[in-house]
Amino acid sequence: MARNGGVAWMRTTDKIDGYDLSTSDTEEVHVLAVDDSLVDRKVIERLLRISSCKVTAVDSGRRALQYLGLDEEIQKKETNGFDGLKVDLIITDYCMPGMTGYELLKKVKESSAFREIPVVIMSSENVIARIDRCLEEGAEDFIVKPVKLSDVKRIIDYTTTELREGEQREGARAKRRGINKRKQREGDDDLSSSPPSTLSSSTSSSPSSSIQSATAPSSPSTLDSPTRRLKMTSSE
Repeated sequence: MARNGGVAWMRTTDKIDGYDLSTSDTEEVHVLAVDDSLVDRKVIERLLRISSCKVTAVDSGRRALQYLGLDEEIQKKETNGFDGLKVDLIITDYCMPGMTGYELLKKVKESSAFREIPVVIMSSENVIARIDRCLEEGAEDFIVKPVKLSDVKRIIDYTTTELREGEQREGARAKRRGINKRKQREGDDDLSSSPPSTLSSSTSSSPSSSIQSATAPSSPSTLDSPTRRLKMTSSE
């Protein structure tokens, strides 16, 4: 069966230490899929690959933390063998042994490096209290199994839009930082190239001295300091 002109999910699967690293021909959004059920994991993998996603699939919350580099115990003992692939989206089952999807969600949102990654929770039970709990903790969405292609398409479209807008915002911030730095350099050049002040140290207030005072270059102390510029930039 083929969708969108591709059969990427039927390609040979590459694995490293139990992780499924097979990818589709069109690699766009990289999704970390977490589910202890082999059947459910294969279903979500297939739907993601139909949607032209790159997929890394693991069978537990602990393995997901290991992949992200957030498992302190594993970090102390050994490296996980991965090259730090950027994760754009995490989709995890709620009910898993050892570490639930909710606990994984909390770990991700507590991390300064990964808290901005959208996390979607899947569950076979439509429990309102569970849904509210996950959404309050920062989950982007909550999907009731069986997961449908329309669910995945909606999530991927949202993630793609967020990634694009995030890149645009970062580009705008970088541009503003460049403009601020250029203005600062130009200000420094103006100060270094300006002639020495001809103002007299006398206390006389003749018209000529008043004119000289009015037209003299501004003192460095009156310019925006680098610290102040950095604060303005960071606030943007």
